[in-house]
Amino acid sequence: MPTIKVEPDDIIDRLMEVFRTVGYDGATLSKLSKATGLQRASLYHRFPGGKKAMAEAVLAHAGAWLDTHVLAPLTSSGTPQARLQKMAEALDTFYVQGGKSCLLDSLSFGEGSAIFHEHIRTAFAHWIEALAALVVESTGCPTAEARRRAEDAVLSIQGALVLARGTGNTQPFQRVLKHLPSLLLPARRSPTQRSP
Repeated sequence: MPTIKVEPDDIIDRLMEVFRTVGYDGATLSKLSKATGLQRASLYHRFPGGKKAMAEAVLAHAGAWLDTHVLAPLTSSGTPQARLQKMAEALDTFYVQGGKSCLLDSLSFGEGSAIFHEHIRTAFAHWIEALAALVVESTGCPTAEARRRAEDAVLSIQGALVLARGTGNTQPFQRVLKHLPSLLLPARRSPTQRSP
C-alpha cells in the first residue's frame, strides 16, 4: 500500500465522517483505517489511546467548530434575525443541507453513550443557553419561556436530521432552518390584537 500524506485536519474530518455515519460501536479500526488511508499502526501512532482517543479528537474538533460557527454568531453584533441566519447557514454547511447525521447523536448510542455522555450533554446545553439568551435579549420574554423556545429549536433541528436520514428527504431540515426566526422570535402581538 503506497504511503499517503494526510494533513491532520483532513484526518479528523475523515474520522468524523466514520463516527457520524456508523457511531462509536460501528467505527471499527478497519473502517477508520480505510477512511483515513492510514495503516492501523499509523493511527495508533497518532492516537495512542486508540478508537476512544480518535473519537475524543473528533469531538474536540466539532466542539471548536460549534463554538466558532454556531455559538459565536449568536453572541455577535447584528440583529437577532441576522445572527440566527449566520447560525443556520453554518448548520446547513456542516450537515451538508441535511444530508449528514449529527455527530453528537451518533455518539450517544451504545458504548459511546457511557463514554461521551457528559461531553454531549454539555455541548447541547451550551447551544440551548446561547439560543435562550438571544431570545431573552430580543423579545424580553421570561427565561423559562426563552429556554423552552431554544429547546424546541434544537429539537426541531435534530429531529429534521433524523427524519432526513430515515427518509432520504432533506426538505424538512431546510424548512426548519428557514423557520428558526419565527420559532424563536415570534412577532409581538400588538395591544389591539386579541386572541381568537
